[in-house]
Amino acid sequence: MADEDDKYLKGRGAQINTHNRFEKQELGAFHIEGLDEEAGLGGRTQYIPTYPKTFINKVDSPDIGRAYSMNPYQGCEHGCLYCYARPTHEYWGYSAGLDFEQKILVKQNINVALEKQFNKKGWEPLPIMLSGNTDCYQPVEKKLKLTRGILETVLKYKHPVSMITKNSLITRDIDLLQELAKQNLVHVMITITSTDEKVRLQLEPRTTTYKQRFKAVETLSKAGIPVGVMVAPIIPAITSFDMPNVIKTAAEHGAKTAGYTIVRLNGAIGDVFKDWLEKNYPDRAQKVWNQIKDCHGGQVNDSRYGTRMRGEGNIAESIRTLFYISVKKFIGEREHFAFNTKAFTNRRNAQTSLFDDVA
Repeated sequence: MADEDDKYLKGRGAQINTHNRFEKQELGAFHIEGLDEEAGLGGRTQYIPTYPKTFINKVDSPDIGRAYSMNPYQGCEHGCLYCYARPTHEYWGYSAGLDFEQKILVKQNINVALEKQFNKKGWEPLPIMLSGNTDCYQPVEKKLKLTRGILETVLKYKHPVSMITKNSLITRDIDLLQELAKQNLVHVMITITSTDEKVRLQLEPRTTTYKQRFKAVETLSKAGIPVGVMVAPIIPAITSFDMPNVIKTAAEHGAKTAGYTIVRLNGAIGDVFKDWLEKNYPDRAQKVWNQIKDCHGGQVNDSRYGTRMRGEGNIAESIRTLFYISVKKFIGEREHFAFNTKAFTNRRNAQTSLFDDVA
């Protein structure tokens, strides 16, 4: 087993650096028995400052709807094995494996740029998703507070924002979230994959514990902030059977809604995940791998809208049925939530209102 292997990188999700598909050449270590340490493996997390010109992506997906996606950090120290965002690190010249969780790009100018964006002519105040790619409350946020700055800006302009995170650090910003909630400007989802701490440490090594996440759900709910649980991703034969317990416990802590996705291993994630699977679950690795393929038409990934998140086939259908039965039993009818897009006020609107008040 992995915990008995001296070479297993504890505290990291990925155990390898996969080849970057954009690189013609590949860096490797040969005859590693002659080195003091393996090149590029393990070590401390690096935080790399960046100043991007574009940082908001407009989303028009049948799976999600019309919205924006924004991420203050590229790469994520949480190290979740299955993260669909891993291949995006290759655009920066890094690997989707260990590099993704060891080399974190920090968008230093994001709050100044966001305010400029809000004041642009014709800006449409669709909900901004934090984080559609990497967790906006990953460990370095405690120090840098970029996400808190984003919340201060969206509150100032009364702009709608949706949030999804695995970190209880979100409760730090409860003062801002409460003010946003009073105007229907925020909705939060806490991702909880399982209730088994051993599984969490294997899958999501640098995330907060499941108990802390359930506590975060409770804290947000009691503060009047719309909050739900995202059971994602569901991994057949590893976390799938625990889904009802996640939904039940979340409901007991105040979750008003729930969602789920089935794991899909796009791009280099397939290699990262398979390596991890064989090291941590050698007794059922082939079973898990085949069941993931069964959910995606014989492949480990399906990028088609409408099926990529839910999967298809017998196993996917059984997971879907179990999810809806669990939600109906423990949460009940889903509470309707609609973002307030009418309250948005930018510099141009404020000036217009000023002149409108002149007799």
